[in-house]
Amino acid sequence: MDDNKKYYKGMTSDLNRRLKEHKSGQTQSTKNLINPRVVYTENHSTLEKVRERELYLKTSAGRRFLKKILRD
Repeated sequence: MDDNKKYYKGMTSDLNRRLKEHKSGQTQSTKNLINPRVVYTENHSTLEKVRERELYLKTSAGRRFLKKILRD
């Protein structure tokens, strides 16, 4: 994991569709990225758990967690 890279964190029920939206510039937050790619995913059983996890990954502790697992 490159410390200078920024990572988009989001949730979706259809990863392929969402990635196509990002790549086509339909998503404001990632429209300036060139060829965004998926580097990590998780699956959860409820929308509540998904949202909780997304919020965590956007915290400093969540960013440290991602940095560690993407580096290993």
